[in-house]
Amino acid sequence: MAATLLLVLAVVSTGLYAGFMLIFQTGIMPALARLSDDQFVPAMRRINEDVPRAVFMVVFLGVVAFPAAALAVPVEGRSDTQKWLIVAALVCAVANHLVTIAGNIPLNNALASSEQAPDSEVRAAFERPWNRFHAIRTVLILAAFVLLAFAAVG
Repeated sequence: MAATLLLVLAVVSTGLYAGFMLIFQTGIMPALARLSDDQFVPAMRRINEDVPRAVFMVVFLGVVAFPAAALAVPVEGRSDTQKWLIVAALVCAVANHLVTIAGNIPLNNALASSEQAPDSEVRAAFERPWNRFHAIRTVLILAAFVLLAFAAVG
């Protein structure tokens, strides 16, 4: 029962996070791209301030913690395929977090500390690399979600 609950929590948290990342990729960033520099830069600063709140952090951490916990709980009858699907999903989720930590967060921090620079220069240094990192982490977390969904159905 505990392993099933942990796997369900892994699927749900990863699905929520994948949806968030996909909406950012397909809706929010394209909309922000149409803004002028003096609108884009403050908008991204506000987003970066508001996103990492409690609910987001629970989901963000859950995409690693729940699959890891699901693997740690022994399950009678779990197939090797299910186990390897969960492992592969966990690898994708960890890779997503590494891209976020090594790529997007430093760019977010640079954006936050660039108050004195012209918005056009700030945007030029931020937008393209941030979008590249975001595309990579979006693909990784979508893959994690699909793998966990397949593991859950068996």
